[in-house]
Amino acid sequence: MALVCVALAACGKNGSKPAPSANSAQTEYVVGTDAAYAPFSSMNEQKEAVGYEIDIINAVADHAGIKVKIVNTPFDGIFNALNQGDRDILISSITITDLRKQTVDFTEPYFEANQLIAVPNDSKVESFADLKNLKIGVQSATTGDELSQKLVGKNSPNVKRFESMPLAFQELDGGGVDAVVGDNGVVVNYTRNNGNKNFKIISDPSFPKEYYGIAVKKGNTELLAKLNKGLADIKADGTADKIYAKYFSDVSNK
Repeated sequence: MALVCVALAACGKNGSKPAPSANSAQTEYVVGTDAAYAPFSSMNEQKEAVGYEIDIINAVADHAGIKVKIVNTPFDGIFNALNQGDRDILISSITITDLRKQTVDFTEPYFEANQLIAVPNDSKVESFADLKNLKIGVQSATTGDELSQKLVGKNSPNVKRFESMPLAFQELDGGGVDAVVGDNGVVVNYTRNNGNKNFKIISDPSFPKEYYGIAVKKGNTELLAKLNKGLADIKADGTADKIYAKYFSDVSNK
């Protein structure tokens, strides 16, 4: 009996201790990014994601007091990965649009962008409208894809979709398309670092301004608030400006 009492007493003491809090270990949020979109996100030789958006999300996380893990995620499946719970956060040059707001929640913007056209140096293209009867290379599911569909028709075979922008540029270099339409930062970065390809950049005033936001699953207001706080902090203390200057010393787009 004495042994039983001692055992029960021991159980009672252990049971009186509060259960470990779910927050006692910091949650690690999985961040999806398409790491084939330099200078925003790309893979280095160590197979690590690096770039402007990687620096931004790490700085946001640091100021928000959260941990993040970056996972390379192809853009054409990135929203499904978020909605299925395989990713918690997306940062991948995602333009904030009314259509996307129906399925995900966005932070405040962290980058202002617009579309640009890349064509061979000897091309006669001077505006977006000049692409009407030409073959256009775009990254699938991007705003460049959407704008090109509006120009030539949703089901037009003249819109050639690729998994990544480098693949679209390779097709342009090989003559498989007449032009590539994409976000300014990527187009400028590619043409600047591939001068031997003899591409030139065309800007068009008809292209609207776009704003990138960090996306979370619809209704995840707690995480969204943390990210917005971190984003506001890095804008206020100059961190965001320093990261921008590191990657975009020239943002003239021309």
